[in-house]
Amino acid sequence: MIRRRTDFSHLERIFTSVVLHFVKSKLKNIVGQRVRKARARSKPPLTQKELSTRVVKCGADIDRAGIAKIETGIRRVYDFELLALAKALGVTVNALLRHSRSL
Repeated sequence: MIRRRTDFSHLERIFTSVVLHFVKSKLKNIVGQRVRKARARSKPPLTQKELSTRVVKCGADIDRAGIAKIETGIRRVYDFELLALAKALGVTVNALLRHSRSL
């Protein structure tokens, strides 16, 4: 029996499609949206890199790409990271968790 090399490119396309659908869906973690708003409202506004540096100083190892993924809902946040994010942004944990329009 001769085995052919299987082409998995169709599986890669399906996986990519599922991931993109998940990212674009409305089922995102609200913490990311709140982090983005708090970062933009700080005086002066923080870049993702600046926030990452502050978060690291607060005890959570999140790089700039991690901040971007949190803000877009791709990456979830652990409880200790939530504490570090709140401290780095100068807001309460509740401000990052509550689902309201004001910060």
